[in-house]
Amino acid sequence: MSSSAPYMLGVDIGTTSTKTVVFTLDGKVVAQHAEEYPVLCTEPGMAEQDPEQIVAAALASIAGAVKAAKAAPQEIALLSFSAAMHSVIALDADNRLLSNSITWGDIRASVWAERIKHEHDGNAIYRRTGTPIHPMSPLCKLMWMRHEKPEVFHQAARFVGIKEYLLYQLFGQWVVDHSIASATGMFNLRELAWDQGALELLGVRPDQLPTPVLTTHRLPALSPEMAQRLGLSVETPFIIGANDGVLSNLGVNAIEIGHVAVTIGTSGAMRTVIDEPLTDPHGRLFCYALTEKHWVVGGPVNNGGNIFRWVRDELATAEAAAAREEGVDPYEALTRIAEKVRPGAEGLLFHPFMAGERAPLWNADLRGSFFGLALHHGKHHMIRAALEGVIFNLYSILPALEELVGPTKRMMATGGFARSALWRQMMADIFNREVVVPESVESSCLGAAVLGAWALGLLPSLSVISGMVGSTNHHAPEAEAVAVYGRLQPIFAAIPAKLEAEYHAIAAFQRATGKQH
Repeated sequence: MSSSAPYMLGVDIGTTSTKTVVFTLDGKVVAQHAEEYPVLCTEPGMAEQDPEQIVAAALASIAGAVKAAKAAPQEIALLSFSAAMHSVIALDADNRLLSNSITWGDIRASVWAERIKHEHDGNAIYRRTGTPIHPMSPLCKLMWMRHEKPEVFHQAARFVGIKEYLLYQLFGQWVVDHSIASATGMFNLRELAWDQGALELLGVRPDQLPTPVLTTHRLPALSPEMAQRLGLSVETPFIIGANDGVLSNLGVNAIEIGHVAVTIGTSGAMRTVIDEPLTDPHGRLFCYALTEKHWVVGGPVNNGGNIFRWVRDELATAEAAAAREEGVDPYEALTRIAEKVRPGAEGLLFHPFMAGERAPLWNADLRGSFFGLALHHGKHHMIRAALEGVIFNLYSILPALEELVGPTKRMMATGGFARSALWRQMMADIFNREVVVPESVESSCLGAAVLGAWALGLLPSLSVISGMVGSTNHHAPEAEAVAVYGRLQPIFAAIPAKLEAEYHAIAAFQRATGKQH
């Protein structure tokens, strides 16, 4: 490694905030700065954001991190981007906004996702593009927009995601990295180009979309005015980077065959790295690009930390309020309650489908439920069952993943849940595998920075990240709990298939009464 500039910046454009982290070239955190923004949910199924708000937050985040690091412009060796996937923004011929950024969490395209699946050979589109047919994907969002917002769709000269919109504001170019493109449902993984069949289905031309480039693509120089605003030099190299999911795998050193990264934040995901694009015949898993020789296969879930928040706010309000009065974190108090219940919650299961579900079922109409509720169960059992249900649900991705890529050997756990010893142990016991928690908590930012440094030749390979990522916790499975969970998991997994028609019926009822988010 050689660079006279000692720092690298990773910028993660997330769903609720943009965070910039300043690292030394050997991966140590020097400073960071985050700027938050809201998600707009003013009608059922809607999840939008103001693109201008996010651009302002991203610029403030970069400038704030540079200032916090007390770094001179010439001390910044590079900046590289991570971003959330699946957003869509419509723009007119003058690049003016025609829509907000429609985020991954927006499910208004549910009906159109089903129609693509069943009327337009959705599985064939998935096999070419690697993005399962689901309302999260830009493919389905644009189908919805074309039919339900035609005044926007037909006026649009361009469709982009939030990362591309930010890059245009910075550099004046419409480009998209292969990683973000591969999460749209419109990008052919083998050809590394927009998929002709998907675009014909939508009535979208390739020139209405950004130009796809490698994740190692170097962007143009900043203008002097923008460089000064950010505290950078016009000579600071900018690398386009990738999406937050694949960079999280890189950032926790889960890039070897058989190593799996499991993340639970508000939502969750399980991912592993392979050396060429690969899709699942049954359409259960995504396949996204990291580099030309690194592809990430896995599955996302909608329901993670949001379930614990629901438990706190709706099921255990009294306990949460009492904890606050005592100066205790309500989540910590609820975890203590759950710890007093034996693994398996004495036969109570919770299906955490409060926000529909993605992998491996890809059904936005799934809904949450307790199963096995009996008179001997109390609120403490329900709290424990809710936490276990999140892990049971994540585990359901593993058989599909191993069927496609072979056995998994090691699990790296990240996200807000990884701060909880109880949840970490639940994961070890339900998965019956050792769980390792990396020391680095800013995995997507670190992944972006390392990818950028490698692209510029400052690092010899991506594998050097292994020397940057320590570990804070190791959890081995406990035999007694493993046996209990082994009996309950098949019951948990069987129920959604048996209730498919009922899930659709109750979701239709909720939509009709305006009670579905």
